[in-house]
Amino acid sequence: MTSRALPMTRINGHTDANSHNDPGAAPEIVSESNDIDLLEGSMMIFHVIGINQVFGIFQEFYTSSRSNIKDAQGQDALVSLVGSIGAGLTWSGSIFMNPLIARIDNIKLVTFSGAFIMSLGLILASFATRIWHLYLTQALLYGLGSSMYYFPLMTLAPIYFDRHRGFAMGTILAGSGVGGLVMALVLQFLLDHYGIQWALRILGVWNLAVAVPVSMVIRHRVGYGLGSQSQRGSQNRARTMVNNALLRKGTFWYQSIGAFLQAAGNVVPLYYMSSYTVSVLALSDSKGSLFVSINSGVNSLSRIAMGLLADYIGRQNTLIGGAMLSAVSVFALWYNAPQARFIAFVVMYGVYAGGYNALLPTTITEIYGVENYASVNGVMYFIRGLGSMFGAPIAGLILGSHSRSPSLSNNKDSTSTVGLGPIKRRYNDVVIFDGMLLLAAAVCVGYVRWLDARDKGSWRWKA
Repeated sequence: MTSRALPMTRINGHTDANSHNDPGAAPEIVSESNDIDLLEGSMMIFHVIGINQVFGIFQEFYTSSRSNIKDAQGQDALVSLVGSIGAGLTWSGSIFMNPLIARIDNIKLVTFSGAFIMSLGLILASFATRIWHLYLTQALLYGLGSSMYYFPLMTLAPIYFDRHRGFAMGTILAGSGVGGLVMALVLQFLLDHYGIQWALRILGVWNLAVAVPVSMVIRHRVGYGLGSQSQRGSQNRARTMVNNALLRKGTFWYQSIGAFLQAAGNVVPLYYMSSYTVSVLALSDSKGSLFVSINSGVNSLSRIAMGLLADYIGRQNTLIGGAMLSAVSVFALWYNAPQARFIAFVVMYGVYAGGYNALLPTTITEIYGVENYASVNGVMYFIRGLGSMFGAPIAGLILGSHSRSPSLSNNKDSTSTVGLGPIKRRYNDVVIFDGMLLLAAAVCVGYVRWLDARDKGSWRWKA
């Protein structure tokens, strides 16, 4: 009987003869290409999630009396649904994108097509005159395109890192904070100087200009999926679906519930930060955009810092701490907040909320294994997409229809039918709703930590 040499794969500077056992798991390859992966990932996140994070500025404009969408004025719930669908599809499209990525060789074509559809949605939104036009363009077209652009890289990147996975994903996802920081200021400038139509057109063209070079650089990872055309079939389909063993685990279900609740709660401050600034604090639109920008910038630094911290004290530990402290910051700093405390909330929420978003992919690989990453990641992001569609519109229903503060020189609303006291009470109700979502999410991820230790048969303080 003849023996055949096992294929050797270089992992973290040494070879591993066992890596051939799972053709669906890509190893961490130590080379200069990882630097390119970090750069292209950060650039992609910069404008995809950056645009999603500043939708609150769009919402503040669409619901004000300056809006070109007349049936959107004062309708926070309906307008927030536009951004929620767009952001939700960015994530929930994972349920379709992960199987596609495992089957297709030409990833560049997928990402470029997504970028084109994203940009088309933004440009067509500039011609909207009714709110349902926004649902078709800035929600559906943009969301579908962003998912096609976002997930090829986000699915393939984490499986290349092991020892420094927290730092790597924190660095990639930090691009969203930088994107939000820049986009908030740029969008407000465009709105003030060129109006909503040209702001959307410029944003669409810029989005495509940034996306083209990123799309041309992305590569399919060697070993992801089954690799050869002859092997692609029913086996590969199973690899992109959660297997029955995982479905029976409590960790999977509680992490799914936590993902839904955290996504629902996370978008509420982002969407209502600007409107709180105008409606309750009676500050200008530009101040609201500045607060969104500051929050995004802090969030960007936090994602890197949380990733570094996670590599030292444990990814699940850091995830739990960030989830809990983000809930605390909502209750302690946003409820009934005057200007100084609200600014503290803008900063501290940016610090704490960054941890969950940066570390969820790394904890998926840690709890379920690299071989199950694609399937579990696809489901978790699908659930997070559903959650993001839930949080902001419900908050809008709680807030109700109201006019903006009439005291602002640059705000043309002059017929406020609801006094500041009732508006502030409604925002306090929104804060309680948001805080409860985030607190429940923190409890879920904490319970996942305990269940994971129980399933593995031992408790480790660093996990």
